Amino acid sequence: MPINVMDAHFRSFLNGVAPVAQEHGTAILAMKTFGDPYILQSKTVTPMEALHFGLNSPASVVITGIDSPAILDQAFEAVQSFRPMDQQQVAAILAKTKEAAMTGKFELFKTSSHYDGTIRNPSWLGYTNG
Repeated sequence: MPINVMDAHFRSFLNGVAPVAQEHGTAILAMKTFGDPYILQSKTVTPMEALHFGLNSPASVVITGIDSPAILDQAFEAVQSFRPMDQQQVAAILAKTKEAAMTGKFELFKTSSHYDGTIRNPSWLGYTNG
């Protein structure tokens, strides 16, 4: 599920869905740590803060795209430098992202059909053109 520094403020999976998954013993896979490029484009947090936030979540795995050796090194650095965050540290990161997150502008997967493949492929749902 999308777990990132902006999720807590708008249609939150972390607050609404993750607790239910945990109650049922379902593992959580955190994705959209950077919201594609959009969360980082907001200039509210650093990549390391975003990765550490994901690692601090109840997720079993944090999925992050790796498109270059530098980004792979960044992921390794995040894992090596990660220390569990206390409530104050989490609150500080969330405070940095709150204003930018309130409209969903940086989480297009929640606010648009940009990432919805079924919109462009209705046949996947059994619909035909005709």
